[in-house]
Amino acid sequence: MNWQWFHRLGSPRWFYEKTNAWLPWLMVSAWGLLLIGGVWGLAFAPEDAKQHNSFRILYIHAPVAYVSMSCYYLMAISGAVGLIWKMKLPFMVMKACAPIGLGLTIVVLATGSIWGKPTWGTWWEWDARLTSYLILSFLYLGAIALQQAFQNRDTADRASAILALVGMVNIPIIYKSVDWWYTLHQPATLKIVGKSTIAPSMLYPLFVMIIAFYIFFTLVLILYTRTEILRRESRTQWVKDIVLGKEEGARS
Repeated sequence: MNWQWFHRLGSPRWFYEKTNAWLPWLMVSAWGLLLIGGVWGLAFAPEDAKQHNSFRILYIHAPVAYVSMSCYYLMAISGAVGLIWKMKLPFMVMKACAPIGLGLTIVVLATGSIWGKPTWGTWWEWDARLTSYLILSFLYLGAIALQQAFQNRDTADRASAILALVGMVNIPIIYKSVDWWYTLHQPATLKIVGKSTIAPSMLYPLFVMIIAFYIFFTLVLILYTRTEILRRESRTQWVKDIVLGKEEGARS
């Protein structure tokens, strides 16, 4: 079997050059869908019968939550690929995921607290979903800290990858916590398997926002990874040519 395509995917230069053409399309798609979904959900979706307009924070809270968990899976899988096949690019993707994931979890925790105050009467509760999600933010923070703790980059990558793989056990706990334990959170209304209990008029703008945030995440991840590629490959000739070309363009 020809594995050339697989090794090409692991090439930092190939990734950097290939993604040049993706960035404008991702940027337009992300901001366009965020605008459409945001206006649709915040202004035109019907008011919830019990939570009234406070439920509208769902259109930010839920999509960011989905993306933040997917980001962790990607970080762990990238770390595993780097460990097994000794490829450079997966480790760069893994490192790029950590600060993005931390930012996403902070948004989820903040919007959850804002939503929880009018709904539960408290900003924070040591609820199973909230606690497991707080652990997720610590896992992202731990991955960032490990990258900074070792002077040897290979050691830092391996340590971060191992932490990411061990932490994967927390993701299904987050997802199933509302089913396994009595919590303040209501059971999941948007279900991958089974019928969703959210009204279609509320569901459609939510789907748009989920897609929009996934595209936005892809855009930011590519930008972070490209920056990491330039940093790690700074001694290679192709990166020097890029930097030299930018400097000449700025002077002209």
